[in-house]
Order: sequence, then structure tokens, then C-alpha cells
Amino acid sequence: MLEHVLPLEGAHSSNAPSHPDRTDSRNSQSPSQGGNLTEDVDALQKEIGGDLKSLKKVSGLLEHLTLENKQLEEQVLTVSSSVPLRVSAALSTAEESRLKLESLLEKERLLSNTLQQHLQGAQVWADSIGQVLGQLDTLERHMKYLQCLARIEELSDSIQQYLMTNSMWDAVGAIDRMASLDMGLRESGCSHLQAFLRETLRFWHKILKDKLASDFEEVLTQFHWPFISPPTQTLSPPANTQELNSQLEQLVSQLVSLQTSDDLISEKKETLSRPEQSQTPPLSLPIQIMLLPLSKRFRYHFTGNRQTNNLSKPEWYLTQVLIWMGNSSNFMDEKIQPILDRAGAKVNARVELCRGLLTLVQEKLSQDAPRLLYDDALFCHLVDEVLQFEKELRSTHSYPRAYPGILHILLEETVLQKWLSVERKMAVEKVDAMLSAEGAWSSQYKDITDMDELKAPDCAETFMTLLLVITERYRALPCPRAQLSFLALQKELVDDFRIRLTQVMKEESRQPLSPRYCAILNAANYISTVLSDWGDNVFFLQLQQAAVSDGEEILGPLGAMETGRLASLEGSLFEALLALLERLRGDMLGRLLDAVMRDVKEKAQPYCKDRWISLPSQSDQATMSLSSSACPMMLCLRDHLLQLQQMLCLPLFQMFWQGLAERLDSFIYEDLILYNHFNEGGAAQLQYDMTRNLFPLFGHYCKRPENFFKHVKEACIILTLKVGPALLFCDVLKQSEEDEGILNHQQPSAESALNELGVYKLAPSDVQILLNLRSAWCVTGRV
Repeated sequence: MLEHVLPLEGAHSSNAPSHPDRTDSRNSQSPSQGGNLTEDVDALQKEIGGDLKSLKKVSGLLEHLTLENKQLEEQVLTVSSSVPLRVSAALSTAEESRLKLESLLEKERLLSNTLQQHLQGAQVWADSIGQVLGQLDTLERHMKYLQCLARIEELSDSIQQYLMTNSMWDAVGAIDRMASLDMGLRESGCSHLQAFLRETLRFWHKILKDKLASDFEEVLTQFHWPFISPPTQTLSPPANTQELNSQLEQLVSQLVSLQTSDDLISEKKETLSRPEQSQTPPLSLPIQIMLLPLSKRFRYHFTGNRQTNNLSKPEWYLTQVLIWMGNSSNFMDEKIQPILDRAGAKVNARVELCRGLLTLVQEKLSQDAPRLLYDDALFCHLVDEVLQFEKELRSTHSYPRAYPGILHILLEETVLQKWLSVERKMAVEKVDAMLSAEGAWSSQYKDITDMDELKAPDCAETFMTLLLVITERYRALPCPRAQLSFLALQKELVDDFRIRLTQVMKEESRQPLSPRYCAILNAANYISTVLSDWGDNVFFLQLQQAAVSDGEEILGPLGAMETGRLASLEGSLFEALLALLERLRGDMLGRLLDAVMRDVKEKAQPYCKDRWISLPSQSDQATMSLSSSACPMMLCLRDHLLQLQQMLCLPLFQMFWQGLAERLDSFIYEDLILYNHFNEGGAAQLQYDMTRNLFPLFGHYCKRPENFFKHVKEACIILTLKVGPALLFCDVLKQSEEDEGILNHQQPSAESALNELGVYKLAPSDVQILLNLRSAWCVTGRV
């Protein structure tokens, strides 16, 4: 029975189409046939087993397998028949879509042709309608043009009628409406209409303005305007004060209402006549009328052939304008300003009057300044007067910084260059004069201790005062570039003065202890101190930021590092000059120390060659006293210190005595101590000379002078050690040398042992040398 089943399974596997999934799963295994056959045999073996009675189950199993094979064949046939049908349906649908597309394209072509024919036929109608529409547009523009003309005529007739009936407020309103119409036509291309409207506006505006101005001037006359002299309380007020105040308010209000039309009429003229001030608002109309009598007086006195029109006396017209401002301030604040506030005018009456008067000064100054370029004295006088006028204008009369004064006239290129040239010339002449003066190198405060801390000679103090005056002159300039130009001039003058100091110093270098040499050193220190203070000044810090942005054209090219330092405020504009002055000061101080040390060394030669190895011990002397051979050296030191304390300023003297102490410490240690041998008496005498005589000489200038003589102080400690401690210390040094490079925490190091003795500066090798200088070791044989 098994033999019949197996061929059937094989036939089923080879001939019948299988399910796709099952086929794939079988094909995915290699070898698939052997694997499936083994599984079928195992299943059959399990179903039948080894019992022959179970063979009856074979027929049922065969029927089951046959049924399953039939179902699988039906599934394969169903799938195989459905795929061609779907492909055929898809092709049929695509063909139908293609035919529909061709039909639509054909319809589109027909419609396009029909539309083109229709458009060609309608073009004639469109052209005809376009001509009609163009004619209508032209007619509409003509109508608007005529309406605008009619509106102008209507407003003109209204103004005429209002003026005839003396209805001033109505006339002002009509003028204002005409001005609004003028502003509305600004963007149109109707130039002739604009010109006609502007002429009409100007015509009626002049008539109305003249009428109001005449009435306004009559009322102002009743108030005694203009105030040529200071107003006094003795003038009795007019009887009709209340009526005059009412008229004043009405006229000012009406003039304020005319401001728009007045600005339109005068804007072109203002821009052409004063382009530099085109950004400032025009003057208020009431103020313009109030300025008329003042303007007449100004031109009468300060133009033409009048004696008051004098080029050498600019203070005459500048002072006169300031007087008028002061005399009129109360009237402007008490009478005019309240009316302007009620009328809604956002202006300050007093500032407006100052602006109007400044226009007179500006015109006069613009004419006079070019005529003075060839006379240095008159030009300098003009600059001084203009700066003084500007200062009083801003301070006394509170003229706003936002409005230009008259300094911008001095910033014109030719005038500015002349100003810089004159400043340079005058400064050089003054420096020449001050350096050649008799008391140039003496301090004018030498007899006043509290005021003579820096001991600056008169020439240095006068020079820095000159620079300060230049700073005050250009500080108020409104242009940072102009200020940087003056700063460059100041730096040039400082460098020139430094060179002059160097030249004089070289002449005096043969006598560095002379008063003039010390005065030159004080001068360099004084200038350096003042420039350092200026570097922290707010004004110069602002200039520093301006120099970072656009100062290279004036101050020269700035490197990337210098620009960064200036931008971060780490450096200053005077940093290069300070470095040069510091070098000069260091060089001069070094020459001074060399001269003093030469004198001290000369006086110290007997002291250095004294018999230190044979001096009596301290116990053999009743009292210790200064070595006789040291007296010349000590007297020399004392005299030089007292002399230089009087001649040098405190910072320089501190640098001097500290430098002297450092050099003296090295000299005594190297040329005296290391050069000699000392017995017990010699070491004690040296210690006494140093601690009780040399150190106290410097004790007048600090609390612990021995700290500036560390070599000498520590050498005396080593030389005056008792024999026992000295021997122990020798053992420590010897042990330290033997254990060098070996870490030993139990034995104390040589440095710690020295520190316990108070020796911090000297190294163990130096201490060993000092111990060898003790004569006691020679006796004991330790050396």
C-alpha cells in the first residue's frame, strides 16, 4: 500500500499546479523535494505505524489527498484565467481614454479658431470703444481741471469778499483751504495749474499777511516793542491794556493759522538761500514779523559804511544780538508764549526769536570770515568772539543743542584749515617764548607746598594750559571730524614739546644732579600725568569712539590691534605719546641714578677696603658707633636724598630712592660683603652700620626700609650667626647637598632652615659662600 501512495504523491507534486504561496515556500528551500517527501513519509508512518491492521486507513488518506489536490488545481486555474481578463480591461480603458482625449483636443482647436475669429471681429468695436473711453477720460480730466479752476476762483472771490467785510478769520480759513488745495496738487502733472494756484495763493496771502502784519506791528508798538534797552518798571502800562492783550492774542492766532500757506510760499526760497539749514523748521510767522524792526536795526548798524561795521570788532554785533535776546526774553515768555500755546503752535517763542536773530549773525559772519583769512590777529579775535558767543547762547539763553548756532560757519573747509594753521602757529610761538623765558624751569608754586606736589616747571604747566585752552575752544564744535583734527594738532604739539625736552635734557646730561635736569624730568612726568588723566575724560573717550569709526583719515592709519584696544577702551588716544614720555622719563631717571651711584661708590671705596677681618669684637667695645670709613658714603647718600627730595616730585622721588636702594643693595653685597672676610667684630660692625645707619636713611620714606636691602640684611644675618647655630646650619647644607635628588621627608630642607633664620632672598649656595667669608671657619678648619 505504501508503494502506491508514494508514486501518487510524486505525481501530484510534479504535474498539478500548486498554490503560489506554497510553491514559493517550497522553491525557497533547497532541496525542496527531498524535504517534502521526507515529511510525507513521516506523516504516513505516524498515521499507519508498524501495525498491519492500520493499513485500512490508507484508502481514507488517499481520498483526502485527492480532494486537496483537486482544490488546489481549481485555485490555480481560477488565478490563471483572471489575470488576462484584467490586463485586457486595462488596455480597453486606456484606448477609450485616448479616443476621448483626441476628441477633446479637436473641440479645443475648433473653439480656439472660433474665438480668434470672434476677437478679430470684435477688435474694431474695441478700438472704437477705446477711443470713446479715452475721450471720456479726457473730458473727465478737463472737468476736474475746470472744477479746480472754479474752486480757485471761488476761494479767491471768497477771500476778496471777506477782506472787504473785514472778516479776517474767514479770510484766514479760505487761505488755509487754498493752501490745502495747493498741497493736494503737488503730485499732479498740471504744472500750469500749480503755478496759477501758487500765484493766486501768494497774491492773497501777501495781502492778508500785510494787513495782519500792519495791525500786529501797531499793537507791538503799544507794548514798546522792540526792547532795545532793558525793560524797566518805570514805563507806565497803557490805559487799554486789556484791549491790547485781546488784539495781540487775536492777531497772533490769525498769523499762526497762516503758517501753512506762508511755509508753502517760502519753502523754495528758504532751501535755495540756506541749504545748510533746510532741515530746521521755518520760523513762526508772528516771530518773523516781530524780527523785522530788529533786522532793520542790525543791517543799519552792521552793514555798509557805518563806523559800527568794523571787521576788527565782531563783538559789537555779537554782543548786540545777545542783548536783544536778553531784553526780549520776558516779553516772549509772558505775552507771546501763552498765546502760541492756546493756538496749538508747538513752538517756543523765545527760542524762535533767537533763531531769527541768529540768521542775521550767520549772514554777517559768512561775509566777514573769508575777508579775515589773511590777517591772523583779526581771525583769532573773530574765532574767540564766536566761541564766546556760542557759549553764552547755549548757557545763558538756553538755546537747544539740536538747533545750529554759528559754529558751523567756522567748519567750512577754508576757515577750518585757517583756524588749525593759526592754532599751530600761535602755539609754536608761545612754546618758543616760554622755553626761552628766564623762569621757564622753575615752579611758580615752589613756595606753596600744598600746590607744588608735581613740582612742574613753569614751561610745562604753561604748555599744558595752552593745550587745555585749545581743547576748550574746539570742545563745542558740532562735528567730531573737526574735533579729531584739533586732537591731531594737540598730539603733534605734545610730541614737538617732548622733542624739545629731549634736546634740553641732552644739554644738561653732563650735570644730571642740577636743578634744570630735575625740572626737565618733572616736566616729562607732569605732561604724562595730565595726558593719562585726559585719557579717562568723558570728552576724550567720546572722541576715541569717533576715531575708531572714521578717524584714520585724520589721525593716520590705525592697526587692527590698536583699533580693537581703542574700541574696547583698554587704550587711549594718547597711548603712543605716553610710551614715548615714559621712555624719556626712564632714561632720565636712569642717568640720575647712575650719577648718584658714581658719587656713592667713590665715597664708599675706603669703606669697602676696611679691615673687616681684624676689627675688635662687640664685647671689647663700650659702645658701637658708625665706622669712620662709612661716614663719607652716608653723608653723600643723605645729601643726595635730601637734595633730590626737594627737586623731584613725589612720584619721581619714590621711584628714585627705590631704584637707589636696589642698586645700593647690590653694590654693598657684591663689592663689600663678597669682596671681604669678616671676623666676629667685623660682622657685628657691618650689621650695626647697615641696620642703625644705612637703613634709617631710607626710613624717612617708608616704614620698613630693610625690605629694600634684602641681600645686605640677609647677609648680615648669616655673618652674625653664633658658632653653634652656624655649625648646625653647615651640617644642614652639607646634608642637603648629599641628599640632593633624594626625597627625604624626615630631614629639614636647606630652604626651610634658611626661612627659620629669616633668609628668603639668598639661595643655599649664596649662604655657603657667605659662611666661607667668616674668619672663624678658617681657625676651626671647617672651610
